[in-house]
Amino acid sequence: MELAQTLAPERRLASSHMTPVAYAARSDTGRVRTSNEDRLGFDPDTGLMLLADGMGGCNGGEIASAMAVNIVVSEFRQLPLTLPPDEAVPELSSGAMRLCTAIAKANREIYQLSLAQPRLSGMGTTLVGALFLDARVTIASIGDSRVYRLRQGHFEQLTVDHTVVQEQIEYGLITPEQARLAGSRGLITRALGVDAGVEVDVQEQPVLHGDVFLLCSDGLFDMLDDTEIRFVIDHADGDLEAAAQRLIDAANNKGGYDNISLILARAA
Repeated sequence: MELAQTLAPERRLASSHMTPVAYAARSDTGRVRTSNEDRLGFDPDTGLMLLADGMGGCNGGEIASAMAVNIVVSEFRQLPLTLPPDEAVPELSSGAMRLCTAIAKANREIYQLSLAQPRLSGMGTTLVGALFLDARVTIASIGDSRVYRLRQGHFEQLTVDHTVVQEQIEYGLITPEQARLAGSRGLITRALGVDAGVEVDVQEQPVLHGDVFLLCSDGLFDMLDDTEIRFVIDHADGDLEAAAQRLIDAANNKGGYDNISLILARAA
């Protein structure tokens, strides 16, 4: 089995304004796919973590996810710490606005490349990002990759899936339990790079000591339910590297039908 991306040992993000965070990450091809279209990105200087799950034929998914991660990291670093007043949104911090601006640029560049090269037509990617800054985490999401939080024994999904199945749940057509068995649960309604513009879900949450955040692609949560994921994290005795690898192994043991990628981050 190909282990496409691994970061070890456990690493830390810390600066004068960043929330000190220890993290571990894994990305695995799984047991069915022959290539890995997931990509992970980290910027130790800014406290930014990214996970993208690409889609599209002729290697389009790999290209889209790699572009998303690389452009967002690069653009975020280059943007001014405070954006001009006419670009600001009162409800969001300057860090959140910088992240949204970087994501918008990535969307444009992926979309333009798909128009310029017919073989890449329709390519796109999900994206979730977590920015740890000033005792807060800014979470941005597009598509069906997820961010979870484990806080004082309570494990919850913070992001909302942009999928047909999630819309059916919201309209009361099916229950969350039925959704896990739905054959269309992989159909997403929003992705980066498929249109000229993109809507990004953004939220800002306070970070408490000991909080554990999980960023993951659907290759993990399609194989393991929330209870199983929490069990693995809880029983790793605080070892993020061990927890990350055990989650990969558990998803593969359940079938590993897709690429499996995750980032675990714990606030110090």
